[in-house]
Amino acid sequence: MDDSTLHAIGFSVLVGIGLSIALMNQRKRAKRIGREFREMEVEEERMFHFLHDLGLAIGEEPTDGELSRMIVDGVVKVIGAKGGAIYYLSAEADFLIPAYVSESCPPLVDVPEEIIERTKSDPRALASHLRLTRSAVDTGLLGRGFSEAEPIHIRDMKVGGGAGAYGSEGFTDMSVMLSPMRYAGRDLGVLAISRPHQDGFFSKNDFEVFRSVAEQSAFAIGNARVHRDANEKKTIEGELHNAREVQRVLLPQEDPKVRGFRVNGTNLPARIISGDYYDYIELQNGQLGVVVADVSGKGVSAGLLMAMCRSLLRAVSLTNASPSKVLAAVNRYLFPDIREDMFISMIYGVLDPDTGRMTFARAGHDPALVYRKLSGEVEVLRPKGLALGIDAGDVFERVTKDQSVDLESGDCVLFFTDGVKEALNHHDEEFGMERLAEAFGESAMMGAEAVVKKVQEAVEIFTGEGPQLDDVTIVAIEKR
Repeated sequence: MDDSTLHAIGFSVLVGIGLSIALMNQRKRAKRIGREFREMEVEEERMFHFLHDLGLAIGEEPTDGELSRMIVDGVVKVIGAKGGAIYYLSAEADFLIPAYVSESCPPLVDVPEEIIERTKSDPRALASHLRLTRSAVDTGLLGRGFSEAEPIHIRDMKVGGGAGAYGSEGFTDMSVMLSPMRYAGRDLGVLAISRPHQDGFFSKNDFEVFRSVAEQSAFAIGNARVHRDANEKKTIEGELHNAREVQRVLLPQEDPKVRGFRVNGTNLPARIISGDYYDYIELQNGQLGVVVADVSGKGVSAGLLMAMCRSLLRAVSLTNASPSKVLAAVNRYLFPDIREDMFISMIYGVLDPDTGRMTFARAGHDPALVYRKLSGEVEVLRPKGLALGIDAGDVFERVTKDQSVDLESGDCVLFFTDGVKEALNHHDEEFGMERLAEAFGESAMMGAEAVVKKVQEAVEIFTGEGPQLDDVTIVAIEKR
């Protein structure tokens, strides 16, 4: 064979070898791509199951602890990590508090030397320390993960995890990924997962998957909290409405029947629970006790104090004829159990149908108004008196006095709470005593029901569409 033939044969062999190598490489790439594709399919399937289970869990209203465990274990499984943890932001927004730390998660907070030493004989010491130790939001590895705008990947904790702060033996050869968790502009906490170097480093794809599941986890936690808060709010509102119905039962269900008189009243709460109340008490010899009271504050605490005061007054009034003595007894019973920042203003009158006289006492309450039919004038009656719950008894009893008023046919008495005269319009002007006396005087000749209706309407017209800021209670007593 000449040289040209040999060169041709050699070239053919080289081409064949090259093609064989290329084909082998292509097959290897195909196998690798196929393997990677299968791994991606498995990863996608894990992700699908994780998100599906997460959605189901939210519908069952899990606790933060249950949801945290599910998220950490699920993310670890999706990415093929070893361990993980979730830390939530404290109510004061100054600490990150552990919600769930899996068994194989490296310490993400400082571990004191004594804990490391104790762990050698008792492995539970480290786990207990990690479950109970919170971390400041502006320090350490967790603080770094929490404050970053995006997830971070620390390839080697010995290098990027801090100056030996997390270096308890057996946890240094680790990679960790951390992500801040935020929902609707609110900081929730931080999610972290880890993998030992011997299991391989996190890949770029692992990091992108982690970013995605961290976002979905934050969304799930935020959604679960919103859902739980909404249910709790609904439950509380239901309980408040039930309490309002109970309180409504404590108010008079109908006008009292008193010979020679007409009596009418109303209570308009500013909130679901009212701190005002009025009551009619049937006394001896056909007399009628009439009370209007205003507990300081609003809401549930005021409503509970109102109910307690009502019960005491009903019990005491049956054995005492003098209104001031009744109020004194109620005050002595009430004072030891009332909060320092609370008190009760009250006006209590005893109506005697035989004499047409009403005797009443005022415990720090607004004055009573009396309309005189003969003169058409409105009188303001201000007997002295101290609010209930301010003094143990000596000063209260020295200050609080009775006052009597004799009523003629057509005369009318008005009791009310400060929610009437202190009602505000859109100029922040108060309704005031002058407007109240005017509305009372214009309606008194039409009877007790007309008075209550007229005063209520006058206040509503004055305030317009503005909110009712305080409870309103009105009681009118008319002599026929």
